[in-house]
Amino acid sequence: MAQERLVIVGAGMAAHRLVEELLERAPHRYAITLLGAEPHAPYNRILLSQVLSGEKRREDTGLADATGLASRGVRFRGGSAVMAIDRDLRFVVTAAGEVIGYDKLVLATGSQPIRPAIPGANLPGVVAFRDLDDVEAMLAAARPGARAVVIGGGLLGLEAAAGLAKRGMATTVVHLMPTLMERQLDADAARLLTASLAARGIAVCAAAEAEATLGEEAVAGVRLKGGRELAADLVVIAIGIRPNVEVARRASLECGRGLRVDDGLAASDPAIFALGECIEHRNQTFGLVAPIWEQARVLADRLAGGDARYEGSATYASLKVTGIDLFSAGVFEARPGDEPVVLRDRASGVYRKLVLREGRLAGALLYGDAGDADWYLELIRSQAPVEPIRRALMFGRGYAQSLAA
Repeated sequence: MAQERLVIVGAGMAAHRLVEELLERAPHRYAITLLGAEPHAPYNRILLSQVLSGEKRREDTGLADATGLASRGVRFRGGSAVMAIDRDLRFVVTAAGEVIGYDKLVLATGSQPIRPAIPGANLPGVVAFRDLDDVEAMLAAARPGARAVVIGGGLLGLEAAAGLAKRGMATTVVHLMPTLMERQLDADAARLLTASLAARGIAVCAAAEAEATLGEEAVAGVRLKGGRELAADLVVIAIGIRPNVEVARRASLECGRGLRVDDGLAASDPAIFALGECIEHRNQTFGLVAPIWEQARVLADRLAGGDARYEGSATYASLKVTGIDLFSAGVFEARPGDEPVVLRDRASGVYRKLVLREGRLAGALLYGDAGDADWYLELIRSQAPVEPIRRALMFGRGYAQSLAA
């Protein structure tokens, strides 16, 4: 049988994982073309913060190269941003004008960083933190004694701040909300995190909003609402992402915040599928890796002829800053009827908070000791009753298992 033509638009981690999963299930069913807007072959964005801090090299981030992909029957085309989709004739058009036909199309176009609508946001020296080129720009500015301002106190912003501080830069984080990582941490955990960052030389301006970036030829600082000015040789924007759905909208595919897909990850055109940060599934969009891995498994099964369904994910987050042990999954603020269970050990800097709901684990927040993170995540995902191990639950898997024995 002739191979079907499968074109994957996007060559990031989601696309790479899909290719791996699909080749495992149906190695000869498709002639796969992988089109990346960046010139680089697929690489691991999770490691970018460690490249920035000097713990990893740029070469360590590679997931595949063109030669390796070709040896497995995958044609990779870097620097080939797709500008248009013809759904009737089933082909895509790249920015260079190349026309590539498909039988099935997968959109894995990822996301774009949100930039604040403030004066000076496009000055040289103002960068996002999304790809290898951003890291290269940050490394070029990162010298001991130079000053950096990171706008955004979420996961990416804090990882950027830690990397720049490790390079010797005087670093300040400006965060709009009163506490850092407010989507993953309660106020107590956020206070511990702020103290840990201060010990690393990272200042935090919480409940603060950037009004403008300052400078003429290049960035020189940030002015906050209220008038305070922070000097800066580098400004990093990390205030969030939005799904990259421009090409999908131009093709009249159904979009909300992201490209809308069903439980089979099919778009409104049955020949088109999508996964990753570009999609909207059951009114939810995605910015963390774990759900995307699940989506890749489901979509690979579908493309191989199976009937797997994606029904959502139990999301979790961990901060990739050396020496800070932090994990958050599920619900971290108790609702009426929930039972929060808290352990504090101020001397060792350990904080644990579990949220129980109807005899099951609804959420876990671990700071200072996240060694049992996988176990708690397993309990959240399985929704297994925890009453039999209620007394041991706070103290981790080892104690719970010994008590049961």
